[in-house]
Amino acid sequence: VQLQASGGGLVQPGGSPRLSCAASSSLVNYVIGWFRQAPGKEREELACFSERFVDKEFYTDSVKGRFAISEDSAKNTAYLEMNNLKPDDTGVYYCAVGLFPRVVALSGYGRGCWNGMEYWGQGTLVTVSS
Repeated sequence: VQLQASGGGLVQPGGSPRLSCAASSSLVNYVIGWFRQAPGKEREELACFSERFVDKEFYTDSVKGRFAISEDSAKNTAYLEMNNLKPDDTGVYYCAVGLFPRVVALSGYGRGCWNGMEYWGQGTLVTVSS
């Protein structure tokens, strides 16, 4: 699976951009994840999505209530809608996918998707600054 992330750029504090992750094939059997690497920091998990999870979506505490992950299966595209951005949200945002059984085996059911991602997009830079 090839992934192409887009939608980054310069955003003012409080802004609400939407990132896209276009896949080369269907994601129906995959868990989709969005991750972020801030300058000088390690990559962190933000959100995960699978129709096969009871709650479908998982969010890390730092973005819960501000970010929303979704998928348009007809377009093989995942999205990350971000609201009320802060300067601390600056970083390179990556999308990734992993087969559902692998992610569940490595991360646990409904406990995120950090462990188990197999394919990564190239990342898109989001800079939050006035």
